[in-house]
Amino acid sequence: MSFLSKYWVKAAGIRAIKTVAQTAVAVMSTSTLIESVDWWVVLSSAVLAGLLSVFTSIGGLPEIDEKTGKAK
Repeated sequence: MSFLSKYWVKAAGIRAIKTVAQTAVAVMSTSTLIESVDWWVVLSSAVLAGLLSVFTSIGGLPEIDEKTGKAK
């Protein structure tokens, strides 16, 4: 599988963006008031989750055919 094929990059990017958004919402929801949200914690948690998502995608993406490296 070619990790840098345009299909893999697109699929991994979409997954990472979704993960970043989900993590940001989860971290923000732990505060009782919007004024008490620690935005540095939200940002750092979301970025870390995005990086971990990309690293996890290296293990394989079900949306990508492993033989051709193209979208299924």
